[in-house]
Amino acid sequence: MNTINKSLLNLTAADIMSDSLVVVPEQMSLQGAARMLAQAEVTGAPVIDGQGRCVGVLSATDFVHWMSREHHGPAACATSPAFCASWTMVEPDSLADETVGDCMTRDPVMVRSTASLGELARKMIDAHIHRVIVIDPQGRPTGIVSSMDVISAVAAADQKQSAVANTPRAGKLVSC
Repeated sequence: MNTINKSLLNLTAADIMSDSLVVVPEQMSLQGAARMLAQAEVTGAPVIDGQGRCVGVLSATDFVHWMSREHHGPAACATSPAFCASWTMVEPDSLADETVGDCMTRDPVMVRSTASLGELARKMIDAHIHRVIVIDPQGRPTGIVSSMDVISAVAAADQKQSAVANTPRAGKLVSC
């Protein structure tokens, strides 16, 4: 996070995004994608087409929705061997032979690297999502901003402000 000399409201996506990005090809199998996300220890990733452009996002929520659709409801989802809870996958081999394109969320929320922290937060709130994909002018993902990145920026700004507030000021007279 590159937030050293910027105030909280001047931060941009480029300042707080993670640029070590996991991307999932849209033609990959759900099983392969589940393994990839689990190995990377992430709960979601941008989905790319053959030209590397972002065409969707795949998240744990998409797997839950897929299970609910395919197995007729949340109760079936919770009892499936693919899940130990309605949101946690444990056995990718139990997933069907469908592709990521069949399960992903289309029309992902995307921003440029210059998007402000406020814009990022508003987009997450308005769309009820936990990640925003940062793209280049050709629509290729270059980073991702998670809700945790936004919270971390707020916490870092608060810590910085607290440190400044608790620093003794030079030249201040002290009476006895």
